[in-house]
Amino acid sequence: MPIIKSAIKRAKQTIKRRERNVGIKRDIKTAVKDFLTKPTSEGLSAAHSELDTAVKKNLLKKNTVARRKSQLAKVAKDAGVKLAPAKKAATPAAKKPAAKAVKPAAEKAAPAKKAPVAKKPAAKKPAAKKTTK
Repeated sequence: MPIIKSAIKRAKQTIKRRERNVGIKRDIKTAVKDFLTKPTSEGLSAAHSELDTAVKKNLLKKNTVARRKSQLAKVAKDAGVKLAPAKKAATPAAKKPAAKAVKPAAEKAAPAKKAPVAKKPAAKKPAAKKTTK
């Protein structure tokens, strides 16, 4: 067991990181196994999602995940499964727009005027240092 405070803290952080990483890898393995046992579009998207999460958290390299996703896509193609189109998140802007507030005619007619921008004074050069003899 470490004696120095910083080494003790580092050991605790290592334990926490390892538990997190093992959990993410376990999620990847279960999602991939579920897809391989019964190929479905939902299973494929779940496996892709878990792999993308691993890349985002720097657990796996980008090319490793690309290779694994390619292999899963090949299995899906052989099984006749197509990836479901991505669902768009329901945002308030995506919903039907409410009735727009009516502006008075005066505001519509007069275009907004821009305030004049004040010029910044030119930067002064630093004074030269005086040398003594």
